[in-house]
Amino acid sequence: MERTVQLVGHYMVFVGQSLLRIAHPRVDLRLLLAQLEFVGSRSFVIAVMAGIMVGGIFGFQLGEIFAIFGAESLIGASTGFALARELAPIVGSFLVTARAGSAMAAEIASMKVNEQIDSMRVMSVDPFSYLMAPRILASMIAMPLIAIVMVFAGVVTSFVVGVTFYDIDVADFFSRLEWIVDTEDLFMGMQKAALFGFVFSSIGCFEGYRARGGAKGVGRATTQAVVTSYVTILVLDFFITYIQFKFQSN
Repeated sequence: MERTVQLVGHYMVFVGQSLLRIAHPRVDLRLLLAQLEFVGSRSFVIAVMAGIMVGGIFGFQLGEIFAIFGAESLIGASTGFALARELAPIVGSFLVTARAGSAMAAEIASMKVNEQIDSMRVMSVDPFSYLMAPRILASMIAMPLIAIVMVFAGVVTSFVVGVTFYDIDVADFFSRLEWIVDTEDLFMGMQKAALFGFVFSSIGCFEGYRARGGAKGVGRATTQAVVTSYVTILVLDFFITYIQFKFQSN
């Protein structure tokens, strides 16, 4: 228990230093753009594919259920609501954690065990400004955009499934979608996505920064970063969802 408390304390200090370097001194634009390309652009294809698959699966599953009640026109609205509020932030963050978060942990861990980070300090280069801050900020910016892409791809796929297999009227599809899903739902999903981007990037950088023990330590840090990010995202998602619905109902 004491070790866990110490680890959380070290993580909070690490996060505080990283966030401080985002504002003062400001993140180098070139480093930020490079990380945006790595986290966002390289995740675009997999985000579209995930959105298509989730939208298609929801289209078929919900279509079979709604057909019992003659409410097939709700397929798109239900899919859009689920994607906007929950699935796009969660699934998107899991995919990007596996791709980019693990890479962050492995890269920084390799630099740590090879003493490259110590060499940076000798050359008066702040590792928090050069390594941590751009990755964290880029993840927080890219994840809401990835979530929106997944929502769009999923809704389009559910539209194709609904019209093709359940003979849904196009006007009914979009009227139900507009009735149930609004900008607040998209905004709440983007809030989650930004927070999840912060979680996996900060944990990935932290685990890489504290790596020890050569190549074995790099592998251990990478695995620990992914597992910890997944668990933290799921726990946070539960409480955020509760808070969002609680305030919305009030």
